[in-house]
Amino acid sequence: MIAEFLFKAQENLAVAQNALEQKHYNAATNRAYYAVFQAAIAALAEEGFKHPKNPHSWVQAQFTGILVTRRKLYPSKIASYLLPMQFLRDKADYEADFISKTSANIQVRQAADFILHISERLKNHETQS
Repeated sequence: MIAEFLFKAQENLAVAQNALEQKHYNAATNRAYYAVFQAAIAALAEEGFKHPKNPHSWVQAQFTGILVTRRKLYPSKIASYLLPMQFLRDKADYEADFISKTSANIQVRQAADFILHISERLKNHETQS
């Protein structure tokens, strides 16, 4: 489950980066958020926290509350990405407004940073086991 969700996160990040290059800013924003969401699921699963349906609010709350605030496994900077990224994804998906190049760039950059932190910790955790 952990490897699968991390793979999905990395795949969505690649799609987000490609969409950004193609100037598909709404799609880039959407895929960047899902990349972060799936990476957070992988991080939670690695620490033994699983939910059968992975609701967005649960994943965000558990990642921030347990893995960042309580256990201090990840920097608070990346936890602060989650909710704003979801709001921007909601705008891209459900509102008539378009996402700007600048906003899409930020979203994709934050997704890359988030996934890098998760990947490094999971790799280090794996080599220690």
